[in-house]
Amino acid sequence: MNLDDLSLLSQKSSSVSEVLKAISHESRLMAVCYIGQGEKSVQELESYLKTSQSNISQHLARLRTLGILKTRKEGNQVFYSLNDEKTGKLVEAIQQIFCS
Repeated sequence: MNLDDLSLLSQKSSSVSEVLKAISHESRLMAVCYIGQGEKSVQELESYLKTSQSNISQHLARLRTLGILKTRKEGNQVFYSLNDEKTGKLVEAIQQIFCS
């Protein structure tokens, strides 16, 4: 990493740190990894994470507030997907490093 890269990281360190803090919680990390495979409904996430809807909703709200996730509503259902390509790349890197 050269000095220009470090300078850029310094400028972005606060936002990067917030994303890393957000996904450092086990439930949020699992949710982001699962959603990284494609859009998921709250019910799918609740079933996958084996937790209550209120619990997963709190985690999803935090991830949405930080801009990690975006939502789409269809009738009474809410669907979540990753908000940007960077998050997808981060999820892929985590999975490649720790899950292979």
